[in-house]
Amino acid sequence: MSQKTGSKGQSVALDALDMALLDLLQRDAEVPLRALADQVASSPATCQRRIARMRASGVLQRHVAIVDRRLVGRSLTVFVSVELDKQNAALLHQFEQRMAAEDDVMACYEVSGEFDFLIIVNAVSMEQYHAFTRDVFSSNHNVRNFKSVFAMNCSKFETRVAIAPAAER
Repeated sequence: MSQKTGSKGQSVALDALDMALLDLLQRDAEVPLRALADQVASSPATCQRRIARMRASGVLQRHVAIVDRRLVGRSLTVFVSVELDKQNAALLHQFEQRMAAEDDVMACYEVSGEFDFLIIVNAVSMEQYHAFTRDVFSSNHNVRNFKSVFAMNCSKFETRVAIAPAAER
């Protein structure tokens, strides 16, 4: 059994059944409970309790639909490295909150190295991305520098977290 800390700070024990359920749910969260139980050789009631416990602990954060960004008119993907002028807990948190509030921001990572954050942005067009950078980065007096790298092609995009079998943990 693997011990993890949930999003609410409590310890979460995950066993082989939990890990199997997580793997299946990541592949298709719409699988009916009975079919899910059959695939993991357990009862629907047990699976339902386990899933509810993993939701409550934060292991399962939410169920979402994955949308093809190109088919909804957001074909421009940009990786943006951001260097802040000043760093303290309040300023880092403020920047993270601003990124969380931006619909165009798909991900925001605080990173080590020569810059402070790596942001993934999906935009409708170069013009719209340019307006985004003016509004979000150029107007922020704590952003020292930002660099944009434009995706030319995406050969893999995955939201699934690889789940190691219990013997490997």
